[in-house]
Amino acid sequence: MDLQAVLLDAMATYGAFAIFTAILLASIGLPLPTSFLLVAAGSFITQGEIDFWPVMIAGMTGAVLGDHIGYGIGRIGGQPLVRRISQRFNGEALIIQAEKTMHTWGGIGIFFSRWLLTAAGPYVNLTSGFTRYPLLHFSIWDILGEIVWVTLYVQVGRLFSDQLATISDTLGDLTWVLLGVVVVGLIGYKLIQSLHQNAVN
Repeated sequence: MDLQAVLLDAMATYGAFAIFTAILLASIGLPLPTSFLLVAAGSFITQGEIDFWPVMIAGMTGAVLGDHIGYGIGRIGGQPLVRRISQRFNGEALIIQAEKTMHTWGGIGIFFSRWLLTAAGPYVNLTSGFTRYPLLHFSIWDILGEIVWVTLYVQVGRLFSDQLATISDTLGDLTWVLLGVVVVGLIGYKLIQSLHQNAVN
């Protein structure tokens, strides 16, 4: 039985508690298909099998708590511990990428790793901790990003509740579509900013 089927069975049996637990563990670093789980939860909501607010609260609470546990591990254990963890789970490349993300983008990098580049999220948490990124700033960007992530994927599940299998197969494509939208938005912002500066000069 694959992980998706296990998570669906757990959600059908334990409801929001299963969502909270799975997302908490994934945020710490366990490789679980939690974006799929949120889409499935959205579908369950539409079918009347689970209520909306327990899903939202469980998803956001599990994500934020797991992220802060990862941050704490990085902060207390420091870079040597994070390196050992990344080597054990073959995540050296993601740690390097997370360090570059934090160095280049700071809080914006945390925000985007919550809902857009989700595979890097747990490593960004660890990196934020051992680089001693301010906890308050981490928390703000983290909470904002997790609100976007949970809301976005639950709504996708609600809108396409009868096409869960198809959505499961195209979640990776959805990430690239979202990334494209973000890139186009950033380019548009820079273009408007440049035109405004030229007009002033």
